[in-house]
Amino acid sequence: MEICETERLAIRPLSLSDVPALTEILSDPEVMKHSVRGVCDEVATRKFIEWCLACYDSHGVGPWALIDKKDSALVGFCGVGPEMVAGVEEINLGYRIATRYWNQGLTSEAAKAVLNDAFRKRQSSSVVVIIEPEHVASLRVAEKAGFNEFDIIDFHDRPVRLYRLTSEQWDGLHSDALQATST
Repeated sequence: MEICETERLAIRPLSLSDVPALTEILSDPEVMKHSVRGVCDEVATRKFIEWCLACYDSHGVGPWALIDKKDSALVGFCGVGPEMVAGVEEINLGYRIATRYWNQGLTSEAAKAVLNDAFRKRQSSSVVVIIEPEHVASLRVAEKAGFNEFDIIDFHDRPVRLYRLTSEQWDGLHSDALQATST
């Protein structure tokens, strides 16, 4: 079942058959440098995917698999899912991709598609993204997706930037596309 697609990516739910390929990605210290989970082995990756499957059932959202349309390889994941932030459950955008796909714009492409799905199909009222201030590449992805204002908060004993994007802000950023599809 495909959730959506972009020019270069098919976006679908993760499955337990993705454990080996996702373990390869999430066991890379560079990929996981800014993760509160740290490097994931196969057991941790399986638990993560099981959590994703539970999110799909409970919330209708979660981290989605990113599949390269050219060769059907798993690129990584991008999606929105529940996250406790300062005692409140938020819908949080998260993403990780294999290093061989870095600096190609794929994460930004995926983030925009996932946010469009969250706001338009899933009717999310707002989405947050939590980023360590020194994670420059992730900050660029968030800014390209439309996140621009942030608060500094402690998250898992780390100072992070908490960005929020509302459905109204998303619609304002994409009003031209809305008008084009409605005419």
